[in-house]
Amino acid sequence: MTEKHLSSQFDSELNQVSARVMELGGLVEAQIRAAITALAQFSESAAAEVEQIEQRVNALEVQIDHELTTIIARRQPTARDLRLLMAFSKATANLERMGDEATRMARMCRSIIDSGAARALPTGDLRLAADLASSLLRKALDAFARLDTRAALAILKEDDLIDREFDGFVRKLVTYMMEDPRKISPSLDLLFLAKAIERIGDHSKNVAELIIYLVEGRDVRHRALHEIESALA
Repeated sequence: MTEKHLSSQFDSELNQVSARVMELGGLVEAQIRAAITALAQFSESAAAEVEQIEQRVNALEVQIDHELTTIIARRQPTARDLRLLMAFSKATANLERMGDEATRMARMCRSIIDSGAARALPTGDLRLAADLASSLLRKALDAFARLDTRAALAILKEDDLIDREFDGFVRKLVTYMMEDPRKISPSLDLLFLAKAIERIGDHSKNVAELIIYLVEGRDVRHRALHEIESALA
């Protein structure tokens, strides 16, 4: 991921932080997979696993932030090196927030299990959206490791699919609640769970935008997709 510098120690520090960011991404992936299992099987043990991994995610985030602060203070990097370190910092923040969303999913699953309505709820479409979000995170991590702007652009396009899945699920859920008002309370848990999945996709999109910023020096946040495509053409 990094270019060679005159200081081999600086290279070593950059590579070490890069490895820690990838490690954090792996932990968050594991959280999301466990959250999907909790949703698919309404599994208490899978939900508990998500919350256990959350502690490791938080500790690693703090460690990465400390290492980044130390490098910036010691090396006073400029230009592309500073962009790289800022990208590491922002990617770390987005990954930690994805972990928070996975933990929120686990808690919503626990609430649904406690309600006794788990098997009656329409969760099939939601599991599909969760799988899409998990896949998007994996692609974002791969693209970040390779600094692949084309892959980053594909991620931005794919996030729109998750958004459409979320909108469609919300419409179905509203219809379901209107047909059986007794299911309103657990259905609201399912709605919050769906929103957590959508947010995981949004954070993966943020990582993709970071890749474009790092490689091209272009801040494409809040830009329309066709504008980003034109900028990368």
